[in-house]
Amino acid sequence: MKIALINENSQAAKNAQIYEVLNEEAQKAGHTVFNYGMYSAEDDVQLTYVKNGLLASILLTTKAVDFVVTGCGTGQGAMLACNSFPNVLCGHITDAVDAYLFGQVNDGNCIAMPFAQGFGWGAEINLHYTFEKLFSESFGGGYPKERREPEQRNKKILDQVKTVTHRPLIEILKEIDQDFLKETIAGEHFAEYFYPNCQDDEIANYLKSL
Repeated sequence: MKIALINENSQAAKNAQIYEVLNEEAQKAGHTVFNYGMYSAEDDVQLTYVKNGLLASILLTTKAVDFVVTGCGTGQGAMLACNSFPNVLCGHITDAVDAYLFGQVNDGNCIAMPFAQGFGWGAEINLHYTFEKLFSESFGGGYPKERREPEQRNKKILDQVKTVTHRPLIEILKEIDQDFLKETIAGEHFAEYFYPNCQDDEIANYLKSL
């Protein structure tokens, strides 16, 4: 998989720590990580958790990445924002059990983690275990394994529901506050990472026009 890491401004100072652990565990499973920032609290481009949701949707809709790791202080705001946008199925993940069950049962494409709440002594150990279990098996394998078929069936139903309840992303991009959109894609490495991997020419051309 191609995996994106997105941090918002309140927890941007932890980006390097999170990226180091995520990249180590992702590489063990054969995945590639793209660090979309924020890289520090002093970055010129400031991402909020709402912008994280929009950015996650852009990356996943265009298949520039296959999976997104994001979060905020509690992880709740980032999860809510991500699920507000099309083509994002985001779970709130706090530990290794959450991560494993989300991947196996819910088969989502995004996780939101708390990077302040409970993020104290030994936090890097929890990050290692969480990412290790998240990537330990292919998603959608089911838990328990004999529940795989009904769980996969429910996932397909949810995917179908989301196609009805969410508008196409290109429509949203054209109607959302354009300054907000410009700020969302103004990150230091956005163009470098996004355009070579984007598989949606219409969205790519529209973002370039901004």
